[in-house]
Amino acid sequence: MSQSPLHQQTLSQLASGLHKKSFSSVELTSHFLDRIKQYDNQLNSYITVCDKTALAQAKAADERLAQGNAGPLTGIPIGQKDIFCTQGIKTSCGSKMLDNFIAPYSATLIEKCDTAGMVMLGKLNMDEFAMGSSTENSFYGPSKNPWDENTVPGGSSGGSAAAVAGGLCPIATGTDTGGSIRQPASFCGITGLKPTYGRISRYGMIAFASSFDQAGPMTRTAEDAALFLNAVAGFDPKDSTSCEEPVPDYTQTLNDSIEGLTLGLPKEYFTDDLDSSIATTLNDAIEALKKLGAKVKEVSLPHTDYAVPTYYILALAECSSNLSRYDGVRFGYRCENPKNLTDLYERSRGEGFADEVKRRIMLGTYTLSAGYYDAYYLKAQKVRRLIAQDFHKAFADVDMLVCPTSPTTAFGLGEKTSDPISMYLSDIYTIAVNLAGLPGMSIPAGFVNEKPIGLQLIGQHFQESKLLNVGHQFQTVTDWHSNMPANYR
Repeated sequence: MSQSPLHQQTLSQLASGLHKKSFSSVELTSHFLDRIKQYDNQLNSYITVCDKTALAQAKAADERLAQGNAGPLTGIPIGQKDIFCTQGIKTSCGSKMLDNFIAPYSATLIEKCDTAGMVMLGKLNMDEFAMGSSTENSFYGPSKNPWDENTVPGGSSGGSAAAVAGGLCPIATGTDTGGSIRQPASFCGITGLKPTYGRISRYGMIAFASSFDQAGPMTRTAEDAALFLNAVAGFDPKDSTSCEEPVPDYTQTLNDSIEGLTLGLPKEYFTDDLDSSIATTLNDAIEALKKLGAKVKEVSLPHTDYAVPTYYILALAECSSNLSRYDGVRFGYRCENPKNLTDLYERSRGEGFADEVKRRIMLGTYTLSAGYYDAYYLKAQKVRRLIAQDFHKAFADVDMLVCPTSPTTAFGLGEKTSDPISMYLSDIYTIAVNLAGLPGMSIPAGFVNEKPIGLQLIGQHFQESKLLNVGHQFQTVTDWHSNMPANYR
């Protein structure tokens, strides 16, 4: 048995222990299931715990390990965000609308995890239909941040972030539409990677905004994210937005020197909007990268101020279209004793969706309606192109961008629920990356008032290897990623 407890080890350490027979997958899985029983009453990070399925998968993984035909992730437990369809298991998307939905098939991401021999511990809590920045919009109640249970873990992948930070799973999946992997990773002091749009299949992932949504890993380290990306990235013929781009071995370049790499600091991200304590801490992190040989240069992303309104016009229009399928007829929640078809539609949707989802559907429908389409939707599409061009120009001078992940540390539960605009602005530094379809990663970079903060790395299309390389090199000279909340050690 390794010296540190199993829940404090990285994926590579756990994989090494499994292959050396230091412990079995059944023992490892049981350890995490016990921790879920012990701690998840406080964190509310899981919606569904799949203990029987997990132990059966762990037993099968041990057989593969014994036969010597196991892969790097065989026997490793994982928590899946409850947005990925999982055959035979409730897939709720955090909503009353899908509280009774048992998925008839599995998402490609789930299938790839199964093929790799990973063990699914359960389905993780999230904002309803991934709409939110705090995981307070879940039908199953808010998740809590293990660093301070009076604060939010971020959103929409807050259950995933809380579970990894609290040691209730060694890795979790998240989805990122406007920052929903990176912002909770920052709030919970873990590593979160949003790959290039189309890098991981979206097939079987319940849609919020189809031209933005992207799945990715939430882990302790950049190395762990690289291991997972190796297993799940790649083209999927079932997903029309999937890219036929070759998949490199992301672990191969982790140890490359970053000497001579030019990092761009977007001046629009380092303004008075950023908490001064966070700015100071991030400057220390940037200094650590400079000591590793990286060069720093100021760049400009002039259309930054338009990112949030542009995103909310386009994403809400897509959400209005995607969520029209929930009508009480084919699957999901259905109202009782409808008088007629109109009553069935109105009450099923009225009772099945909560306030934030209704707000977004209504705003999206408004911007798509006759008379407003040209004024809002079409204009926003043009600004989206300008934002993408800003990045393209910046990358002509630098290798990647380095900036804050969030303007604040984790805020209090209930602090922003009555002010949706304030909530939307918590994604101010992450949204533009989704508008441009670029890869972005948040890595732990220190603490402000005993709360974690993240440093965001933004790369060019399909340059995840570079992000992971810089993240890994940073984590070889810092230990922020190995900190765990005192109550969960």
